[in-house]
Amino acid sequence: MEKLVGYAVVGLGVGKAHVRGAIAAQGCKLVAICDIRPEQLENAQKTIPGAQEALTYTDYAEMLKNPDIDVVSVCTPSGLHADMAVQALRAGKNVLVEKPMDITVDKILEIEKARQETGLKVGGIFQNRRNAIMEPFKKAIDEGRLGEIYAAFFRVNWHRDDAYFLQNGGWRGTWAMDGGGSLMNQGVHTVDLMQWLLGDVESVKSHMRVVNHKIETEDFTQSTIKFKSGTVATFISTTSAYPGLGTELQVTGTDGSIHIDGDKVIAWKLKGDNMAEEEAEMKEKFGGKNASVSADPTVVRGHSYQIQDMVDALRFGRDPMVGPMEATKAVRIINAVYESARTGAEIVF
Repeated sequence: MEKLVGYAVVGLGVGKAHVRGAIAAQGCKLVAICDIRPEQLENAQKTIPGAQEALTYTDYAEMLKNPDIDVVSVCTPSGLHADMAVQALRAGKNVLVEKPMDITVDKILEIEKARQETGLKVGGIFQNRRNAIMEPFKKAIDEGRLGEIYAAFFRVNWHRDDAYFLQNGGWRGTWAMDGGGSLMNQGVHTVDLMQWLLGDVESVKSHMRVVNHKIETEDFTQSTIKFKSGTVATFISTTSAYPGLGTELQVTGTDGSIHIDGDKVIAWKLKGDNMAEEEAEMKEKFGGKNASVSADPTVVRGHSYQIQDMVDALRFGRDPMVGPMEATKAVRIINAVYESARTGAEIVF
């Protein structure tokens, strides 16, 4: 019988989604969960079916000594990701790291260096690439169906209350542990989608401010982002949009335009004799309204796919969907936004 991939999760905030994903994944066994707060371990075992069989640890180094663990999901505060991922790699464990992989490119490159030295596998969480609408969206762009893409608009129009920033020791909304606010924490997924869809960035010119929270970092950014292709995008992120209004992506070209909100198609207009029929088909297929993290951060979808992807990378000897070098791209853009907002300068890549 095939040996099951032994899985562990450290950090039981968003890490609970990883626990569920590991329990559901084929070819996988949840071996251990770790958190410095015993009450989080107890809660996970009470509320997640299948978690009761996992060993519990409050000491990460001790957990890494367990020889039955093949993969560790690192789901701790963002500013700890690289150090904990490297620690796991040095202990002989493959790692899957929550978004962002860390808050600076240099720290992510430390993970890449350890990956190369150990020969182990490293994956990063960018599960929104697996949203149902994204496959046809990217396919339409890659096939040139929109013609010359000259403009785009991305808006992360979310809401978080003050209590959100006080949870789990108050690490969110700090530069040291969160690396930013509405853009680094909430908007990073959409930044990743933007560069994945539109390619390499040429320059960034940005503004930021704190609108409605008692935090160190921003809760609003606005950026003009120029791409090497010639596309110019406007990107807005906020966690002050009461009560949370969704995530919009609009891409405009000479032969077509696509507008989505989350997984929902708002407009799908691509030049051709059957434009109206195609749009109607896409709206029928992708016209539902899903629960959204715009207002509720506990609503998280897509982790199961990436955990299965990580498990399968080990089972079948391939790389995970998103590696460290791919994970640097969004973080590089985000830090350029912050630098531009602080200095007033246009940051050229």
